[in-house]
Formats: sequence, C-alpha cells, structure tokens
Amino acid sequence: MYIFEVLFYTLIVIVGIQIIFYGFIFGKFATLKQTKSTYSNKPVSVIICAKNEAKNLKENLPLIANQLYPAFEIVLINDSSSDKTLKVMDAFKKDNDNVKIVNVKPVEKFWGNKKYALTLGIKAAKYDTLLFTDADCKPVSKHWISEMSSQFDSKKALVLGYSPYQKIKGSFLNLLIRFETFMTAVQYFSYAKIGIPYMAVGRNLAYKKELFFEANGFMSHMNIKSGDDDLFVNQIATSTNTAICISKNSFTESIPKTSFKSWILQKRRHISTASHYKLKHKILLALFYFSQIMFWVLALVLLSFLYHWQLVLGLVLLRFLIQYISLFIASTKLNEKSLIIFIPILEMFLIAIQFFIFIKNLSSKPNHWK
Repeated sequence: MYIFEVLFYTLIVIVGIQIIFYGFIFGKFATLKQTKSTYSNKPVSVIICAKNEAKNLKENLPLIANQLYPAFEIVLINDSSSDKTLKVMDAFKKDNDNVKIVNVKPVEKFWGNKKYALTLGIKAAKYDTLLFTDADCKPVSKHWISEMSSQFDSKKALVLGYSPYQKIKGSFLNLLIRFETFMTAVQYFSYAKIGIPYMAVGRNLAYKKELFFEANGFMSHMNIKSGDDDLFVNQIATSTNTAICISKNSFTESIPKTSFKSWILQKRRHISTASHYKLKHKILLALFYFSQIMFWVLALVLLSFLYHWQLVLGLVLLRFLIQYISLFIASTKLNEKSLIIFIPILEMFLIAIQFFIFIKNLSSKPNHWK
C-alpha cells in the first residue's frame, strides 16, 4: 500500500536524523577527553541560595566547608525562609570564618523570585569566580571546587558541570529521573562541545562575576521566575566563552523526587523555561524529540503490519546500535552505566511523560521557586 511506502521512507529519514544526533552530535561528547587549563587556585565564591532548607543545609554545608582548595568563601543566601534556615546559617558561620550570609527580605516586586535573591548574593560575593550549587546538593568529593575552577582560562568564563541524582534501589521513578538527567546532560555537554551551548543546571555551574554584570544579570528575563541557570546560560553562553567539566570529582549529587506528582511538577517548570530559549536551540531540541517520537511510532506500525519487516528491523537495530554505543561511552564519563540496559523502556516512558507535560503546560502554568 502507498501509505506504508510513505511511512517506510519517512522512517529512513527519521533514522538518519537519529544517527546524526547520537552518532555525530552526542558522539562529540562521548569521545571527549577532559583536560585542565593552567588556571588554578584563583579564589572562588561558592554561592548557595536556600529557601526553607534547614535540614539539607545542616547536612551538606560541612561538605562544602571541607573542600580542599586554598582560598574560597561560602555565600549563603536566605531567601525569605519560614523555617530555621537562617539559624542554621548563623550557627555554621560561627564555626567558619569564610562564610557570608545574605538575608533577603520579601520584596513585593520580586516576590518568590529566586533571581532577585541570587543577584543580591552575587553582588555580595568578594571574588570574581562564582560557583553555584543548591542547598540539597552535596559535592561527591573534596575536589569539587578545584575541578570546576580548573576549566577557566583567559577565554573561558563559563563552566558547565554535572549534577546527578542519588540512586534509590528498586525505584523505577528513580531510574527515570536519573535517565532524564543523564540525557539532558549529554545534550547540553554535546551542544557545548560543538560550539552551540544552550543550557546548564544551577546545581553545578560556575561563571565569572564580570560576565554576570556584562549581561546585566537576569534583567532580560527577571519576569520569568525560573531560569536562573538554564535561561541565563542560554543568554550568555558562546562557542568561545564556555567550557565543560566532567571529572567525576567535580560532580554534585542531588536528592531526587520520590513521587511522580512532585517530579512532573518540577519538569513542568523546566520545560516551561525552555520555551524562552533562542530559536536555534528550540529547533534542535524539538527536532530531536520529534524524531524520537516518530522513530517509535513508525517502527512499531511497520513491524506490526510486517511491511518490509527485514529492512525495518535492520533500520531499528542500526539506530539502537549507534544509540547504545554513544550513550554507553557517555555513561562511563558520567558514572551512569547502570542506566544503559534499560534505555528502550526508559526512553518510551520519558517520551510519553514529556508529551504529557507539554500538553499540560499549554493549559496551565506550573508553580515556581518554593
């Protein structure tokens, strides 16, 4: 039938697009060899913005303070917390002379806007190199600051890091969260490697203070409550000023959501921010997602009706082979090899959830900063 012929040739095109993404674009990251610049031991301001994070701060701040780095300060931003966050910060400061606290009072114009609180913290930082993480994150080693700062040089003013989520045994949701985080990282690292950086995560991100002020801070998107990390990077990142850090000692580990409802709400916020990316980035991201959907739909339809099933099966296996090779190598760099065996299942679930979130965001806006 003519319709199946059209679907078959469409599948060939879709598989070709997927091979370009997995084999060439993501392959650039998979084959990357991390190097360090001669820039080192420059003083660093570690910035943590917290809102109702007393418990996480009490657990994670000692890990920040114990970093093996010659000169750094810790700038703690209390963003109008209603719990004991400020008390935890004050107690921590008494035992550490390199701690600075910025207590942000509620301002009607910027109510609930993390970017306002971060701006005050950045202005209070005394060093030019800024390293960001979240209150619920912890460095996986004592070399986090040194590894991230080692990627700066005379041209690189922005460093993108990786922040995986903790593993929870026996949890499919945890597998899905970690896979989504891994795939997101593969994409933003790969695009940065080919010269079109587009985002980062604030759980592990560094940039020069002067770069922040040259861009006029968050002012161009202050009205958008989310995006202090990815939207800001989308604004300022270029092929020449951006570096990536994938040393396993540079990772920060985060606490994952434990319910589908809370995770989907989190992803709704992230996806709503992506609609404000530059056009070229939105096109690339949409093309990848669309080609994923079409690959599964076309392959399943054609195989169900046994239309040229040998050729269709060959195309499917070729796509999976290149995908597995690329993602396996990437997973060894990001310490996520345990995800690889589950790729087909996780990919299908993730595609379905992303489609649901896209439709949901069309009808209502997600909530933002706590």
